[in-house]
Amino acid sequence: MARDEPSAAAVDVADGDSPSSSPTLTRLREALAVLSEAFESGDTASSDAAAAAVAEILSPSDADASAALSEQMLREVHAFLSRPSSNQMAIDALSLELPKPVAKLGARMGNCRDIARAIIEFFASNCSPRDMLCILCEALDTPVAFNGSAYLVILLDGLASTLTLIQRRHIEQVKVVLPAILRVMHANLSEYDGEHRMSTVDLFSAALRIGNAIQEMCKTMVNHRKEELCSILGLYALQNIALVSSESKHQNILSTCGSVVLQYSKFLMFCGFTYLGLLTGNDVTSATTKLSKEEDDNFLDCFSSAMDGASLVVVWTSMHDDMSKYAGAEFESALKEVQDNCIRKWEAINMFRYVLSSVNYSWAIKSHSLDLLLTLVDDKCSEETNDHVDFPYSTQIFATLKAIERVMIAAPDTLMRKKAFSALKRVISAVPSTQRFDILQALIENSMFPSLTAILLDLVKNEVSRESRRADQVNGSDRSQDAGGSPPWASQVLELVELILRPPEGGPPCLRDHSEEVLSALNLLRLILIIDSRGSRSAKMLRDEKIRAVYSEWLIPLRLIITGIQSELEKGGGEDENQMLCLLNPVQFVLHRCIELVEEKMKGL
Repeated sequence: MARDEPSAAAVDVADGDSPSSSPTLTRLREALAVLSEAFESGDTASSDAAAAAVAEILSPSDADASAALSEQMLREVHAFLSRPSSNQMAIDALSLELPKPVAKLGARMGNCRDIARAIIEFFASNCSPRDMLCILCEALDTPVAFNGSAYLVILLDGLASTLTLIQRRHIEQVKVVLPAILRVMHANLSEYDGEHRMSTVDLFSAALRIGNAIQEMCKTMVNHRKEELCSILGLYALQNIALVSSESKHQNILSTCGSVVLQYSKFLMFCGFTYLGLLTGNDVTSATTKLSKEEDDNFLDCFSSAMDGASLVVVWTSMHDDMSKYAGAEFESALKEVQDNCIRKWEAINMFRYVLSSVNYSWAIKSHSLDLLLTLVDDKCSEETNDHVDFPYSTQIFATLKAIERVMIAAPDTLMRKKAFSALKRVISAVPSTQRFDILQALIENSMFPSLTAILLDLVKNEVSRESRRADQVNGSDRSQDAGGSPPWASQVLELVELILRPPEGGPPCLRDHSEEVLSALNLLRLILIIDSRGSRSAKMLRDEKIRAVYSEWLIPLRLIITGIQSELEKGGGEDENQMLCLLNPVQFVLHRCIELVEEKMKGL
């Protein structure tokens, strides 16, 4: 392959070299001379060893190589490569060996980085692009202890330059490169501490240049091949947006992260992604479908956070001024279109689970996610949803609600926890009435926190009250409705009460740790007993056998436990004991009321 003429910068680099008596430089010059002679004489047997010797000299230990020496060695190599008389076979041999040591030296201080880039660029321009892609990808996987981000940036810049030189089989080459890039970025970002976060910005900027190279490829392609490559570029952008957003937990680079996200979002618009498609996740699904051939399964794994990225683009647009200006009216238009369409609204609601459930993103991002969620879910949503008999979102809704629960539990401030609770209530109230109790039951059965269980039981109580009022209204207008059996939700609600008052593991509940959920369960039971006392005989929720079981198996054992605990606590008389007594008092009050109601019902048996 014919070599390009060296650039002006490269000439300056070579001209800036000064003679040195360093033994290391002397060895390097001798090794380069041996390599050149081996190829000129046709001694291919010793050429590989000569190239390896050059690489070894360029790989000194950190203690042996100062920044000044590193710069001198890199200048020497660049001068050798740039000579018009350099043998192409020698250059090809060095391209196999030098990217790793050159990038490591380039990660040092001084002018090392620029010279290392010039060397890698030279290899990219003068050697086989396909070979260079493999060589540079292999170099990416090499762990570097010192200034690893600078090492990766040099190699990523080399890959970006190489990609622009690919003449055919573009998609196949991109599928080789992107998994390697995303793998090492994810691995290296997880290792950086807060003091080196600005290095991550350089890393994302280098990955952005990879995207620029792929975008240039897209411009040269047509039809389905262009669509496929655009899908890849879009997913690559979303994966990087997710990675960038994971760094926003560090307040010192939050604004910078928003600027980087803006640059990646421009790829999405180029690839045909829309805010409507990002809000609902449909654009991500469409892109992965285009690539979901059997041979691409492993390739798609490198875009595992693409859905996160789609939701994050929307969140960043709402919280970052530059993103909002770039989106213009399209963002507001997409929000309105989602709000006016029930199915799309639920698709958008469920998209927020990716961000809210993850530990990777900042509380600021999660707070803005909740704001958007509350904007989408209004009172009209429940009415619209109930009009749709076929509602296939139960699994996704459960995951979304669990994600909101995580924010309620872990958020660092009270206001955000309240915001999460508001979102939880609104989403639950928007679920079709035929599935609402199923969702609540699943949440309670999977709850690991007594205080959260208590909150959910209170929501069940609110739903029971609402359903009871609705039934009264129906019965008031049509007396014939009262002839039916107990409400369809009755058995589920009683199961939930029993789950708390008579736990599956046996015995009454542990009041010291679970007083909140016990109180909520008793309040729910009291409401059921009151509602049941108003209904007709044929519509009773608690039949004779159930009433006796509630009395003898739920309430009386609990009363005995409370009496025993109170007796113990009163003997102690300390501050902790008094606090526990205060917690038990409302439980005892509601318990006694439930017992009174049950005993009244039992008189009529």
